[in-house]
Amino acid sequence: MKNAARIAVIPPLALLALAACGGSPVGTSEELQEAVEQGSGLVRLAAGAIEISEPVEVPVGAQGIEIIGDPDGTTLRATPDFEGKALLVFRSASGIKLSSFAIEGRRPHNDERLGLPPSNRAFSDFYSDNGLVFENVEDLHITEVRFTEITNYPIIVNAGKQVVIENVHVSNSGSLNDNGRNNASGGILLENGTSDFVVRDSTFENVRGNCIWTHSRYESRRNADGLIEGNEFHTTARDAIQIGHATRIRVLRNHGSKIGYPTEEVDVEGQGFPVGIDTSGNTDKTTYAENRFEDLNGKCIDLDGFHHGEIRDNRCVNKGPLEDYPLGHFGIIMNNANPDMESAEIVITGNLIDGSVYGGLFLIGSNHTVLDNQFLNVNTVGCREGSSDPRCNYWPDEPALLRTGIYLGKRAERPAVTRDNVIESNVITGLGMASACIAAAPGVDLAANRIGENDCREN
Repeated sequence: MKNAARIAVIPPLALLALAACGGSPVGTSEELQEAVEQGSGLVRLAAGAIEISEPVEVPVGAQGIEIIGDPDGTTLRATPDFEGKALLVFRSASGIKLSSFAIEGRRPHNDERLGLPPSNRAFSDFYSDNGLVFENVEDLHITEVRFTEITNYPIIVNAGKQVVIENVHVSNSGSLNDNGRNNASGGILLENGTSDFVVRDSTFENVRGNCIWTHSRYESRRNADGLIEGNEFHTTARDAIQIGHATRIRVLRNHGSKIGYPTEEVDVEGQGFPVGIDTSGNTDKTTYAENRFEDLNGKCIDLDGFHHGEIRDNRCVNKGPLEDYPLGHFGIIMNNANPDMESAEIVITGNLIDGSVYGGLFLIGSNHTVLDNQFLNVNTVGCREGSSDPRCNYWPDEPALLRTGIYLGKRAERPAVTRDNVIESNVITGLGMASACIAAAPGVDLAANRIGENDCREN
């Protein structure tokens, strides 16, 4: 009995924690809820399907919790009668790791129509039937998780910090609004000041809304210091990537095809026209570089709210007939809907736009540099001076707008002063480009900009 003092009785709660930390895998939603309630440690999921009918809630303040699937495959599956915010919900937690399992939603059993939330509501508060929801979390790592048939968002991160999402796969997700159009859901949403984040090497297929989206309410902090790199997108009725209300974001080496399809799910009533890389809010100090897209039924790059940033070495190509792109637009377009910004000091260089329905670039603002780009086979719709085609007369008081390779505008959402821009050494080809290569709106002085050595050719 000499060593009896060294024998300790392990309390029941500690035994449960030890079981969660590498003990017997959990195979039911009740066991999963019981395991995560410890707030830390390793939770191993059993092979097969785990049916979930209500959210599994991780305790507020959890630290150092890891959930890992079985090597033979684990699926967290929402039951047809599932009700709640998401299958897994994390609030004010840190040190979270999720890997190597699948999440299957109940979209085939849910035909509810839902629009966008009001401007004062966070998406994580508004939408239910999501895959994973994280609110005010820090140090989050999600890898090799597969999502399918998620009614709304596979992942929502609200006000997160130090977030890494990599090697995930999203398919057949997103819901519709009352008009039967996409309501922007279906992809990964980072909202309300999420910072220090990475989304990389992930795949998105048949997503109704935006595939990767940073979004912040007007009064919230901007999203910041993010990297979106090496992702693949195929078939979305909205945007492959949208950078909204953000600063210091890098969007690099992503690839997509069939952006803006199926056409009947595009939110034309809400002006949610598809874009390869879209922008909104007040976005600055941001770079879009070396991204590639094919078959864009919309725009290549939209710079609404973008300023003091760089658009470099991107490639967008449409090779199909005109009828494949009923919502086709300019290749690159600037806008200024956010009242806190002015379009200024954007470098646009080394980009290839091939086959845009209208022009290659719609430009507003000042001190931009447009250098060494190729805008090829523009104006595939065939707009000419004096055309009566309604597709060529969007603004009747600006008849050159839709038949020009590079157009210097006087307005977008708001009036703009367009001057002191450098437009040099670009190649512009297409119908009418020998005579309508670069033009300006009434009231915009071409001579107030430095324009020279551009190669303008008729197709």
